[in-house]
Parts: sequence; structure tokens; C-alpha cells
Amino acid sequence: MLSKESAAERPLSPTERTRLGRSSHKARSDRSELYALLDEGLVCHLGVVVDGAPRVVPTGYGRIDDTLYLHGSTGARSLREGGEVCVTVTLLDGIVMARSAFHHSMNHRSAMVFGTPRVVTDPEEHAAGLRAITEQLAPGRWDAVRGPNAKESAATRVLALSLAEASVKVRTGPPADEPADLDTPVWAGVLPVRTVFAPPVTDPDLAHDLPVPAHVSARVTDG
Repeated sequence: MLSKESAAERPLSPTERTRLGRSSHKARSDRSELYALLDEGLVCHLGVVVDGAPRVVPTGYGRIDDTLYLHGSTGARSLREGGEVCVTVTLLDGIVMARSAFHHSMNHRSAMVFGTPRVVTDPEEHAAGLRAITEQLAPGRWDAVRGPNAKESAATRVLALSLAEASVKVRTGPPADEPADLDTPVWAGVLPVRTVFAPPVTDPDLAHDLPVPAHVSARVTDG
């Protein structure tokens, strides 16, 4: 496994599947942008083929260096080893409102990863993958809770997917209206979008009178 520093220094190398055709100017080649995007996201969409039919599954994920970890039940058909998958992560930054319907768009950052994942069988890597997935959604949580027991670990499949074949696409800025439409008396601009966390809601079945831990309250966004 590559170190975080050496992996980040390698550029994204386009393949026939990851090379952008239309809007190629939106492509990014810096691997550090891929890492930053994945580290900011909360959910990915896992695309697989099951019995000859496509299936897209939203799921949690985590990253360690140049490997993406996914998890699910050992009985999940979408997580069986052997076939290629496509994983996407999209961060929506704004709704782009143009003067014409045709030029409406979205400011976003998106990543697409292709590859054949392997089922993680090494106990240490299995635990590390689950930790990465947990920490992606809830930083600081892994060390605060009871870890998986043997039965739970055995029932959880962890997949490791290399980030070797990946692309990043970014759209920023105002609408790209046609010059002939610029004098049209219609408001145009960008409606920014951001994801925020509201104050936490305590489980009504909490057996002890406990305050919200700092690693949870730290994620609440003001305003």
C-alpha cells in the first residue's frame, strides 16, 4: 500500500472509461483533488451488475491512502467478489440558474472510480476498513463505542477498491448563457448549496444521563 504522500503525488491517469469527452475542461488530473473530494463526501453510489441487470446502491465508504473501502452484509449480492464495479461520489455546491432552460446546470465536484474490488479477509485490514468507514461518517466515533464482536465482524463483508482508475469532474462559476440571451430580462445566477448538521437528538432509550460528546457536537454547523 502506498504512503499517503507518495500516492497523492501521482496524477490521475485517464483511461478510455475515465477520460471526459464533452466538457473535458471540467476534468481534474490532480490526485489530491480526488482524495479531498472523497474525504469530504458522506455517501457513495456503488454500481454493479447482478444477474445481468444494473444495480446502484447508496452506501457508506472510507478511504485509506489509495484504497476505498465499502461494506455491507455478507449476504448482499451486490458485494460479492468477482465483477467490476463503478463507484461515484458527488458533492453539490450550487444550482446554476441561466437565462435559458438549456443552460441550467449544477456547480459540483464528482468522482468516478472503476475497478474490481477484493474481499478483505485479513482481520487487521478488515477492522481498519470498518474504522475508516465509521470515521468517514462520524469522526471520533470508533474510539468512543463498542467495536464489532466476532459475530458482527463475520457478518460484515468489507471490499477494498483501488483508486488507480478514477476521474474527477468539477463545475464552478456562473451560467454559461449564449451571448444573444444576455439581454433577456430573466434573473440569472447561482443558488449555493451546502450540507449542514443540525443539533443532535438524543436517543430516548439512552440508559444514562449523558451529555452529547464533543466529537458529535463539533459537527453541528451554526447558521
